[in-house]
Amino acid sequence: MDRRITRLIAPALATLVGFAILVGLGCWQIERMGAKHRLIARVEARMKAEPGPLPPESRWPTLNAKTADYERVRVTGRYLHDKEAYLNGFVVAPSNGPAPPPTLMGFFILTPLQLADGSVVIVNRGIVPTELRDPAKREQGQSPGEVTVTGVLRVPEKPGYFVPANDPVRNNWFSRDPAAIARAKGLERVAPFIIDADATPVPGGWPKGGNTVVSFPDNHLQYAITWFALALALLGVFGFWARQQWRAKPA
Repeated sequence: MDRRITRLIAPALATLVGFAILVGLGCWQIERMGAKHRLIARVEARMKAEPGPLPPESRWPTLNAKTADYERVRVTGRYLHDKEAYLNGFVVAPSNGPAPPPTLMGFFILTPLQLADGSVVIVNRGIVPTELRDPAKREQGQSPGEVTVTGVLRVPEKPGYFVPANDPVRNNWFSRDPAAIARAKGLERVAPFIIDADATPVPGGWPKGGNTVVSFPDNHLQYAITWFALALALLGVFGFWARQQWRAKPA
């Protein structure tokens, strides 16, 4: 056998292995893109659906986060305003012009809502500016009687590495953790999820609800193109190298 062919066998096999791996990664990203698009479609459909009843307390321990998240619900109860929690956050208002959209920094008001059967669900009533954190400054919005809340069910999310730890002592929260809020407030029979209230106005105008953000990173097509491009580049590099080796004069 020509010694030039012998020299090319091992590099060719390594190139084929690398090519297969890169193409496989590209196909994997295509599959993930399809799954992400199906997820987005399901969430959008839930957000547009008519609100249904709150999942019964008997289902709470086994609630499926994938099927429950972003489900529209309607529930009636009485707010426990003396046990509200303050979640640090901000809202970016939509902008139709060239100017950057305004940002409202403040706190999301997480208020326990006690249902007729004694169980409790925490409601994210919406955001208030920092200067309105004190409920005495927004007394009109502290509904004293029975209220009906329409919103979106949200399951807890694990905080990122750079999110500060919650401070129950100062009632200062950085992540939505209904179980931790329940412990800090001495509440029992609390739902393991939170309801994001819709934009229905409240007396006095604060808190402002309807701040649920539906955003899923969808960069899979870019990643797939990158992997496929690397696979083609690998073939090109090997082809160029193999051509040079083949043309080289034997020693």
